[in-house]
Amino acid sequence: MATPVSSTKTMMRRPSGGPVVDTHAHWHAPDFVALLEKEAGAHGAEVERNDRGFVTMRVPGIRSVFQPRYMDLETRVKAMNATGVDMHALSLTSPMVNWAPPEFGLKLAQVYNDSLAQAHREYPTRFVGMATLPMQAPELALKELERTAKLPGIRGVYMATHINGKNLDEAEFHPLYARCEELGLPIFLHPVNPLAQERMSRYYLRNFLGNPYESGVAASCLMFGGVMDRFPRLEVMLPHAGGTFPWLVGRMDHGVTVRAEVKHMKRPPSDYLRRFHFDTVGHSAQIIMNLIRLAGADRVVLGSDHPADMGCVEPVRDVERLTELPVADRDLILGGTAARLLKIA
Repeated sequence: MATPVSSTKTMMRRPSGGPVVDTHAHWHAPDFVALLEKEAGAHGAEVERNDRGFVTMRVPGIRSVFQPRYMDLETRVKAMNATGVDMHALSLTSPMVNWAPPEFGLKLAQVYNDSLAQAHREYPTRFVGMATLPMQAPELALKELERTAKLPGIRGVYMATHINGKNLDEAEFHPLYARCEELGLPIFLHPVNPLAQERMSRYYLRNFLGNPYESGVAASCLMFGGVMDRFPRLEVMLPHAGGTFPWLVGRMDHGVTVRAEVKHMKRPPSDYLRRFHFDTVGHSAQIIMNLIRLAGADRVVLGSDHPADMGCVEPVRDVERLTELPVADRDLILGGTAARLLKIA
């Protein structure tokens, strides 16, 4: 079998010589899209093809268009080479699988996770996978986690910031967190179907504001709900530079001193900044530098949101421009920390 084009080329932009790892890179696996087109209509979704021939899908609160740039791995490798990225940690994006009836959600997750493993087999130095689970049925999610954890290239779990309106501190999700902790699989959170869409339908506010708010709500629930204390070795990664969470932590610090709703907290919220990891999708060197001052360079990992139009076009160059950082800190952000989290040699 022919070696895929550029599959072995690595840029080695990190001072240490290790791979540059993008932790926030979305992929719509062709087999996943094909299954949606074939069967999602029988499970409550509206599926069709638009005038460009792209598959589209709509369920309440979610509309997805499956474009070739999200699906083709050869195109992706070329883009990675052009921007100095060695490896993508591939993850699904909207619509995920939580909208579906449980058994179909499991089927979708299985097809996607198997595709992640196949992508890793074909490009072992370029792709690892963040598994998708049918969280609307926690018992099925746990079953799929056990199966998927044995697949080649699976290095983490991808999870929505809420599960059909349920916050992530609900007790029904705790067994899954426990198993992720035992397996050493980090959880990467990402917004889907953000809150208050009726007020953010114009100006693309559902993305500009809705996505970062979602990350803040999710992280706060994991913190206030005791998940981060109950599972002290669980690693959680937040997209979009942590959303609102790092920037409102002072307000929450004050809140725990005056509000009865959070009197159970033994430590101030700012102590939990270092329990999370944050990607570099902040679109501002000042914001990323302030994030590093708040949480530490070792808690920040490279992200691009590739290939979304709201992503970072030159994620490596964005980090290299942080010249006030020591070289060792930039090395951690470009891939050192991600290599530890995702067990990349």
